[in-house]
Amino acid sequence: MDFIKKTAEFDLISFGEVMLRLSPPDKDKISQSETFEKNCGGSEFNVASGAANLGIRSAIVTKLPKNKLGHFIARRIRYGTVSDDYVVWDNTDTKRLGIYFYESGVYPRKSAVVYDRANASVCSLKLSEIPDDIYSKTRMFHISSISLALGEELRHTALEMIKKMKENGVAISFDVNYRATLWSEEEAREVVESILPLVDLLFVSEETSRRMLQRTGTLDEIMKGYADTYGCKIVATTRREVVSPTKHNFGSRIYCNGKFYEEPHYKNIEVIDRVGSGDAYVAGVLYGILSGGSIEESMSYGNALSAIKNTVSGDMSISSIDEVESVIASHKATGMQDEMVR
Repeated sequence: MDFIKKTAEFDLISFGEVMLRLSPPDKDKISQSETFEKNCGGSEFNVASGAANLGIRSAIVTKLPKNKLGHFIARRIRYGTVSDDYVVWDNTDTKRLGIYFYESGVYPRKSAVVYDRANASVCSLKLSEIPDDIYSKTRMFHISSISLALGEELRHTALEMIKKMKENGVAISFDVNYRATLWSEEEAREVVESILPLVDLLFVSEETSRRMLQRTGTLDEIMKGYADTYGCKIVATTRREVVSPTKHNFGSRIYCNGKFYEEPHYKNIEVIDRVGSGDAYVAGVLYGILSGGSIEESMSYGNALSAIKNTVSGDMSISSIDEVESVIASHKATGMQDEMVR
């Protein structure tokens, strides 16, 4: 990909909130459970970690409260093989970590999320708190619209970082990842459309394209339209079919250089935890591109990593490249296959 730098200290730097995740054990409801399992999650961190576990060097820009909860998150960042060089610490009296509660559903009960993230420390992150050398330290910068929805100050910081990264020849990866609980469709559409001309790699679902962004036409026309109108070089759309909360089919379609790419879907994925599976897809695609793979190979990494993530508890993808390549080989194989890896 000639629009991506060949070398830099980091292959990928992402920007966003990392939250504490609390989940009832098994399939319990939030309202009935007396205990919660502690984990962490955040869209951009999930991408950085998923790609790093496959083999690229990544970092995250975020802000954490300087207390025991913040230190727990920092340890999880390092556990995810992501650099914490650009973690900013908040030592003010109002410091806090955003929290979300996740309840895993079973048909006919849907999975559910309850957020408690207002006024988290990350919302006060200022451009002046981020070292100036960061703009020359990475080949790619990844962000989602979630970071643009959390408040005016964080939005300003994020938008300025996107512009500075672009000015320094860094490829911009953007996942629209619209969340209706965070902002209205009208506000989101205005902000997202303002930055699309800066975006090199665009990840957007068909539903978000049609509803929030109000695009019309066939899916192929919509995807090609982002490239023609805004100059996006790669446009990726996931294709998820939810059979039930515990059984999904998954694939994707990518547009690049006038061509569309797709492969057979993963069928009947046995879902343990779907949260973060979209981020895993992004991580796999970015890994493939940053490691020099073709669009077809990058798409296969994304599809496989997402399929695997559905079978793992927690937000983070923890697959190695060997596991992903093994799943890809099985997905493409015909005839009888071994039941177990041993």
